[in-house]
Amino acid sequence: MIGVFDSGLGGLSVLAALVQALPQADFRYYADTAHVPYGNKSDEQIQRRVLAIGGELAGMGCDLLVVACNTATAAAVQALRAAHPSIPVVGVEPGIKPAAQETRSGRIAVLATESTAKSARLHKLIRDHADGIDVHVEPCPGWATHVEMLQLDDPALASDIARRVEPLLAQGVDRIVLGCTHYSFLAPLLNQVIGGRARLVDVADAVARQARRLSDHLPHGGGRLHLHASAHPERLYAALPRLNLGHLAPRVA
Repeated sequence: MIGVFDSGLGGLSVLAALVQALPQADFRYYADTAHVPYGNKSDEQIQRRVLAIGGELAGMGCDLLVVACNTATAAAVQALRAAHPSIPVVGVEPGIKPAAQETRSGRIAVLATESTAKSARLHKLIRDHADGIDVHVEPCPGWATHVEMLQLDDPALASDIARRVEPLLAQGVDRIVLGCTHYSFLAPLLNQVIGGRARLVDVADAVARQARRLSDHLPHGGGRLHLHASAHPERLYAALPRLNLGHLAPRVA
């Protein structure tokens, strides 16, 4: 059993990649919807939630944990690994390395929550993998909440995306890193603004490959999916078709 969790709906983008990579595995997805969003919370608050959820999933029999949240990974993945040394933990980090390797202009951008944007972990990634590259970190307050509320057609959201992304393109950015798993669901809106001038960098498939490597020793399941939430769990199932993830619905136990 593989446990996957996020502050809310964003981690479903990672879950979809995991299910594709591990179709026979059983998954438990936990959305911390009582405390979403994480992006405006302190590291201490996020760590408390991550340790509580990780402990709950471990108690449910999960043999591998995937922190499907950039903010939670930056603030608390080390604490989670220390609390459960016998359980492999996979985190989600912005794709700085592939963006830096692929850029032709030498300019990349990272779209992130406020917490991730100021995190030491993100800036270490930039130092380690983007030496000599011009990296612009753009905090995007409110974007995750729009996804959480399924307000993907809100004109105010489209306007804010254009307001933040257009200046990046004008500066010559040609790789835009999605630094929050919620933002994967904004790719259509982002690409409308980008218009082929840059490429989005998402790491969901890379996370799924890492989980597959670490799950070799785990027994196969029946391809079942269990959905949990700290508030309004019924909204998780209802959100699947709205996020173009209706193919996951038949797996829900």
